[in-house]
Amino acid sequence: QVQLVESGGGLVQPGGSLRLSCAASGFSLDYYAIAWFRQAPGKEREGFSCISGRDDSASYADSVKGRFAISRDNAKNTVYLQMNSLKPEDTAVYYCATSSTYYGTNYCTISPRDVGVWGQGTQVTVSS
Repeated sequence: QVQLVESGGGLVQPGGSLRLSCAASGFSLDYYAIAWFRQAPGKEREGFSCISGRDDSASYADSVKGRFAISRDNAKNTVYLQMNSLKPEDTAVYYCATSSTYYGTNYCTISPRDVGVWGQGTQVTVSS
């Protein structure tokens, strides 16, 4: 069964950190571009970071640039999202997803239209 499973979410105080994991099973993440999305209550799902499948080039939305870092460990078939300096507005359900659009290239995309496989999501709540 092809699936992605996110973990590492939870409750954290403003200014704190969390590291999310996105583990793949049933297929290899090698060469796939991977993106992170989030969806806050009452808002649309938005992509904010991605990593390419060939050279691990990363891209970030302005809302998380300088605070979040995406990385991958192909040996563990896992992608990570390190989140620092968290703000209440980062509260959302976080999803990882594969994209076949740029398979095996140095590019990636945060467009939901390019998603192949979605994870089930993990809740991140930033509150004091």
